[in-house]
Amino acid sequence: MKIINARIVDGTAREPVPDGVVVTDDRGDLVYVGPGEGAPEAGPDAEVLDVAGRTVLPGFIDCHVHLGMEHGRDLATRFADDPTVETFRTADRLRRTLHAGVTTARDLGGLPAGFRMSVAQGLVEGPRLHTAVRIIGHTGGHADFTTPSGVDTSGGVGEIADNADEVRKAVRRLLRDGADVIKLCATGGMGSPHDQPDDEGLTEDEIRVVVDEVRRHGGRPVAAHAQGTAGILNAIRGGVTSIEHGYGMDAQARELAGERGVFVVPTLSTVFDGIDKSTMAPFHYEKKVRWSGITKENISAAIADGLRIALGTDAAICPHGRNLRELAHLVSLGMSPMDAIGAGTRVAAELLGLDERVGTLEAGKAADVVVCDGDPLADISVLGDPTRVRCVIQQGVVRKNTLSD
Repeated sequence: MKIINARIVDGTAREPVPDGVVVTDDRGDLVYVGPGEGAPEAGPDAEVLDVAGRTVLPGFIDCHVHLGMEHGRDLATRFADDPTVETFRTADRLRRTLHAGVTTARDLGGLPAGFRMSVAQGLVEGPRLHTAVRIIGHTGGHADFTTPSGVDTSGGVGEIADNADEVRKAVRRLLRDGADVIKLCATGGMGSPHDQPDDEGLTEDEIRVVVDEVRRHGGRPVAAHAQGTAGILNAIRGGVTSIEHGYGMDAQARELAGERGVFVVPTLSTVFDGIDKSTMAPFHYEKKVRWSGITKENISAAIADGLRIALGTDAAICPHGRNLRELAHLVSLGMSPMDAIGAGTRVAAELLGLDERVGTLEAGKAADVVVCDGDPLADISVLGDPTRVRCVIQQGVVRKNTLSD
C-alpha cells in the first residue's frame, strides 16, 4: 500500500511532514514514512490511497476500556441477557472502537481472553487486545458487586482475595486464564456500591505480592485501580506499572510517581462524558459529582509535572466508540495537542510493552494508521468525532474507509 498527499504526524513529537508518503509491505509493516520527494515506488499491485491533504497519524491505543460492558447498562442486566446475544454486542463494541481510530486496546476487566484470540485470528474486527480478564479486590471492595442476598451481580468480573496467600492464588488463576495484564483494586471506586474512592483496597504488602507473583511468571504490567490518595501511594510503593484514574493524586503521589516512572491513565472521559444522572445509581452520581473538580485539579497538576500519561477512557462508564474525545480532555487540562497525541500513541505503546511494534509511524513497525479530516494540532477535537476519522488501517489492512464519502 502507498498513502500519498498526506500531512504526517508520526507520534514521535517531531514536526509534521507536509506532502508526505507512507509505504507498507505485503506483511502490513511500514517501509517508508516521510516526504513525497524521494519516496520509494510501491509494487505494481500495491493499493494507492490518496488522502488529499488529510492528516495521517499512528493508530491510537486506549489503555483502559471495558468492552464486555455497555454504557448505561448495569452489570446485572448484562449477565441476565442471553450470552450469545451479549457476545455479538461485544463484537459490535469492538468494531465501533476500531472505527473510532483505536487500533489497540487494553481491557481492564470483564473481557475473556478468547476475544483477544478471536481478533488475532481474524474472526472478528476489533482493536489488537490486551485483557486483564478479571479484577483482583477484597470482599466489600471495588471488585465486589455482591448483593445483601448473596448474588454476585458482576457475573464474575471480580476476583476476590482477602489476604496475601489468596492474592497470590488470584494472580495465578488470572495468568492461567490468559491475562496479559493484572489489574488490582488499591482503592474503592465510583460505581461500586459498598465503598468510597478514599477507601483503601489491597494493602501495600498485598500489592507487592501481586507484583512479585507476576515477576515469577515472566512479567506483565500491573495496573492499579487507584482513586483516593492513600491507595494511590500504596500502589506506587507496592511497585505497580500504572495508576488508573488517579483522581486523588496529590503532590506527594505525583512526586513519587515521577521518581519511579509510574504511568498515569487518568480516564478523564469518566468525568467529562460519564456523568448522566438518568443512567446512574444515586450513589454513583453523587460520588462522580463530588470528585469531578478534585480530579481536574490533580490531573492538571500531573500534566504540568510531566508525568508519564497514557490515554485511557474507561469506556463503558462513558460511551464506546468515542474514545478519542479523551485527547481533548487532556488538552483542556493543559496538555499540548502534540503531547496528547503522544499519550494516545507512543506513551500508551510503552505502557503496554508494544513500543517496538506500534505507537509511532516508523519503518519496521506495524502499519497501524489513522487518517482524519482537519489539523488535530490546531483543533484536537477533530479526532473525537468518529465521522471525521476517515480511514483506519490495522497491520496494513484497511478496516474503515470513508475518504470518498
